Amino acid sequence: MNAPVYLRRPPDWEEHEKPALPGSPAMPWHAPWERACYALVAILVGLTGGLGNALFTANMPTIQGQLSLAPTEALWLQGAYVTFNATANLLVYKFRQQYGMRLFTEIGLGVYALLSVLHLVWGSPHSLLWLRAASGMVAATCTTLALLYMLQALPRKHVARMVIVGVGISQLATPLAWVLSPSLLAHGNWQNLYLFEAGLALVAFAAVVVLKLPTGLYIQSFEPLDFLTMALLIPGVGLLVAVLLQGTTRWWLSDPLLGWMLAGAIGLLGAGFCLEHHRRNPLLQTRWYLQAGTVRFIVGALILRFLTSEQNYGVVGMMRMLGMSVEQMQPLFLVILSGMVLGIAVSALTFKLDNMRLQLVAAAALLGIAAFLDAGRSSLDRPADLFLSQFLAALGAGVFMGPMLLQGILMALRHGPNHMVTVIVTISLTQSLGGLAGAAALGTYQAHREQVYSSLITAHMVPTDPQVSARLQLQQQAMTSQLTDPVLRAARARAQLAQVARREANVRAYADVFRALATIAVGYLIWSLLMVPSLERLAARIQAGSEAGGPSARASAPSA
Repeated sequence: MNAPVYLRRPPDWEEHEKPALPGSPAMPWHAPWERACYALVAILVGLTGGLGNALFTANMPTIQGQLSLAPTEALWLQGAYVTFNATANLLVYKFRQQYGMRLFTEIGLGVYALLSVLHLVWGSPHSLLWLRAASGMVAATCTTLALLYMLQALPRKHVARMVIVGVGISQLATPLAWVLSPSLLAHGNWQNLYLFEAGLALVAFAAVVVLKLPTGLYIQSFEPLDFLTMALLIPGVGLLVAVLLQGTTRWWLSDPLLGWMLAGAIGLLGAGFCLEHHRRNPLLQTRWYLQAGTVRFIVGALILRFLTSEQNYGVVGMMRMLGMSVEQMQPLFLVILSGMVLGIAVSALTFKLDNMRLQLVAAAALLGIAAFLDAGRSSLDRPADLFLSQFLAALGAGVFMGPMLLQGILMALRHGPNHMVTVIVTISLTQSLGGLAGAAALGTYQAHREQVYSSLITAHMVPTDPQVSARLQLQQQAMTSQLTDPVLRAARARAQLAQVARREANVRAYADVFRALATIAVGYLIWSLLMVPSLERLAARIQAGSEAGGPSARASAPSA
């Protein structure tokens, strides 16, 4: 790769102040009150990036009803967010190298706030689509910005811990959204969600303008072919996202449109990676994906993200199926929020290079235990019965994200700074697409098992069975004061019994989903233990390289 072309003359920094890479801010000395302000802005910006979509997801049934959207139409809105969130770093990383992170954030937050206000005026599905797309872009930007602000909160020797805290802030948005939603949706006023979203964006915009990041190195970064790569990869990812989202709704083999979208995704992504593979200065280092260590890293990241679907898809889906509202699930998400905060804190306080893999294994174990505890759920369970299992799941989710990011950064720096954007985009894609793939796979499995259980239960629901006959009689007696026609009462009783049977089949299917996740967690743990010897050798080589590079090399890795 050619030597970087500096667009501005670097300041005369002390050795400990120099930024690790172009696009990263310098790390000068700050007074304690300044460090506290940087930490507060990091929290504000990180939550701003995630809360918009988290509020939308938590309250999707309400928003869908208010805007008269069909389920497939509502999924397009979620797809717009995920597409731009997963691919934003294709643009963000090089933009901050050439123009600085501050400018991109000010533009992004400003547009995001404007779209939120305009949606309050228009309130149409089309304006909401643009808002979801902007929210996805801003969320990726704010995650990076929160990390960079958090790095200024403590001296450089604590860089790794601050990376874990910085990247963990955005994880808190989902449980916090469930906690806040009942108050925001008072009297069914869905506009409060977007009013809150717009206000939060404006406050974050003001904060980053008032408290600016220290300056960094600015280099000539963009090349014309970068934009051709983005033009191929972004719609390719978008089509793949659409397939994963719509698959369980339209059903995989029933709608030809899913096949055409998948073919388009394969063609666009293949063309994009082919272009990158033959470029002199590629945006993505395609040869890095062919290494055994990279494959292990990607598989591990996907599995860990898949395991978190036990909470995001399984528990929420089962509780909604049982008729639980956002208000009833609020205490559960308070427990989840506390577990996630504790997980991030434990990960940050105990992190070392030689126990990075151990933290990932511990996270998988916690997620597996949570799934195992939920494997025996019944239709009598309520949110309070899930406190222990979901606290453990949240603890695992809080533990794994920071070490996984640091592992990727260290892998990138072993091959050179030009691999950094590849690793960041890869992590973003594994987390975004891994979450969708997890929900799609589990949703498909749950639907299959529900059909199996429905058939088994229905086969035993014959009117001549004494228990079935007694149940129908009780239900008819309960409706005597409401319905005088005995034929209508009998039909209504049979319909209610069929509804109960479907509910029981769904609960049993969700229990099978939890068992499957527990099995996957056990498999991942066994695989991790088998990989320990080779990973210990890899960690030793990384440690030796860091020591050979001196203190600056040891500090630089996480601050990328």
